[in-house]
Order: sequence, then C-alpha cells, then structure tokens
Amino acid sequence: MTRAHHRARVVVAGLGDSGLLTAIHLARHADEVDVVGISSKPGLVSGQELGMRLARPDDWARDYRIGFDRYRRLDPVRRVHATLTGLDVAAREVRLTTASGAASTEPYDVLVISTGVTNGFWRRPDLQSATDVDADLRAAHERLAAAASVVVIGGGAAAVSSAANLALTWPDKQVALHFPGERALPQHHHRVWRTVAGRLEGLGVALHPGHRAVVPEGFACDAITDAPVAWSTGQPPTTADAVLWAIGRVTPNTSWLPPELLDERGFVRVDPDLSVPGHPGVFALGDVAATDPLRSSARNRADKLLAANIRAHLAGRPLRAYSAPGRRWGSVLGFQPDGLQVFVPSGQAFRFPAWTIRSVLQPLIVRRGIYGGVRRD
Repeated sequence: MTRAHHRARVVVAGLGDSGLLTAIHLARHADEVDVVGISSKPGLVSGQELGMRLARPDDWARDYRIGFDRYRRLDPVRRVHATLTGLDVAAREVRLTTASGAASTEPYDVLVISTGVTNGFWRRPDLQSATDVDADLRAAHERLAAAASVVVIGGGAAAVSSAANLALTWPDKQVALHFPGERALPQHHHRVWRTVAGRLEGLGVALHPGHRAVVPEGFACDAITDAPVAWSTGQPPTTADAVLWAIGRVTPNTSWLPPELLDERGFVRVDPDLSVPGHPGVFALGDVAATDPLRSSARNRADKLLAANIRAHLAGRPLRAYSAPGRRWGSVLGFQPDGLQVFVPSGQAFRFPAWTIRSVLQPLIVRRGIYGGVRRD
C-alpha cells in the first residue's frame, strides 16, 4: 500500500451510476481500502431513462433516484455532499466546497474520476438538496403535461425515448420527433431503428428525418422552450407549446481538473486499463472518460473491472484492459406496459415481460444482484 500502516484511501469523485457501483465494489474490501465518495447530490440521480423521467417521474424515481443510505453495501463508504473545486496531483488531494459552504480537502492514495457530463437540464453537476431534486423533476413533468403539442429535437436514445414515453402517457398530445439524419439512433445497429420507428408510429409520434435544428445563440439546450425552431436544412420554422432539446450536446464535468489530464474536448484521457496516463493511482470511468468514441464504459459495466484494477494497482499486480463494443446496445424506450425491450449490439431484441420487472428484474437482478441490496424507502 502507498501509505504505511494504513488502508489505502480511495476517493471516488462523483457518485452517479458508475461511481456509485465502483464504490460499492470497493467497499466489499474494507480490510484493504478506505473508500470516500464525493457527490453533489444526496443520492443517486441517474442520467438514464429520460423519457420515463419526464412522463412518469414517480415510476422513474422508484428505480433511478435512490438515497445513498439505502444501499447496504455503501455503508462502509464515507460520503461527502460537496462540489469539487480542484485537484492537486502533486499533493494527492482533491479540493471541494461542502454543502454547508466550507472549503475542504480530501487526500487520496487512489482517485476515481467519475463526474460525468452535463447534458440538457436533466444531467447537471449543481450542488442540490433532496428538495431541489424534487422540484426539478416536478417542474419538467408539469411543463410537458400542460403542453398540447411537443417537439422533441434529437436523434439519440434520450430524444427517441422522450418522444415515445410522452406519447404513451398522453395519447391526445401531439408529439413530433425531428432528427438530422435519414434515421435516428445512428450509433445503434440499423435494425434497432427499424423496430423502434414502428413503435413510435404506433404511438402516434410524427417522425421528421432530415431536420437539423439551429441552436439559438447563447442557448445551452438546458431548458424546455416554446420559441419557434429554425432548421439549417431548409424547412420552415416549427412551433409547439413545448420544445425538448435532446441533441446530445454534452459538456464534461471536468472544470475542476488540471488541463494536462484532459483531451482536446475536455474529457479525461485514459489508457486501456482506465488509468490516467502519467498519473499513477488516478483512474477515470463513465461518460467523463475518453475510453472510446462512444465513451461507453458506463453503459458496459466497466465499474467492476475498475474496482479490480484498483486493487491490482495497490497490490502491484497487472491491470486488465477495458474492451469497448463498436455499437450502442441496451434498452431504448425503457419500461413499457408490455415489458422491457433490450437490444444487443447486432440489433436483435429480447423482451422482459411486464410481470418480471417488479417481481424479478428490479428486486432480484438489479437491487440484489447488481447493487448488493437496497433498503426499502
């Protein structure tokens, strides 16, 4: 270990989906490591399943917004509710401002950078209380509920899922999906879009390919708007009561990091084993890590690999490499009344029947199997 007579201290900076799971894996080895988790939120506020979050926030919160105190395997982890403000790699400590406004530092032997990205209004690094999170969820839902017509802009899974779930929840609402290419979901296998497009049309969603939106000057795509949308592809402007911008304009949450850790786009540079080159004991994971063009380590459960590599690093053993798939895969629309449809990288789909979601998938596979036990709310 790097500090004599002490367990190695691992600081996990960011307890979103990936950081949380990494901390849980490491916490099982409390005799080897002392784990500290730093989060700007009081619990998990997942960036997954935007459509369900907007259309059915109570259902979404049941599985994707969970207080840290409910995770049994997180009990050994000391959790700090704070904003990250800096990193001193020479002193091996992170700087932060706690929820009370006090400046503080956390020393580390190993640092995990898992601070994610900012994307629209639903994935932000702001320091929030539970009340703040509640207000954000309710405001977006009520804004869309009150709209008779909704335009969703974007061709990725977040946009497609939003259009589908809004149309499912409010069948009388006019919902349209505008995307720039010939098909949406360009990072998935073409079979996926063929299947999902049929589902969207069955829900009454109007599909508008070949529409590339002009983002208003100074607008960060971080709010639901009602101004006319202009198109750089020649179509006349489009109006709706609510415009949901989900164009995938992400910004890595790395303003607290030294520039030498980052690539030209501001993401954290990593070697195949998820370590940051030139900085022993520093690792990165999730959407903030430049692992591959799709930055896919979060979606492909590299958290378990990273936890094993951290223990190997501390023990002086070789580290294993992360292997990224060439296409996105998984669920696109999220839980639906007829179950959960999941796509494999080849574009083929399999479905979990609806009855299995609450009786098998969530309680046994996710909460017990993946997270190691989640207490009742």
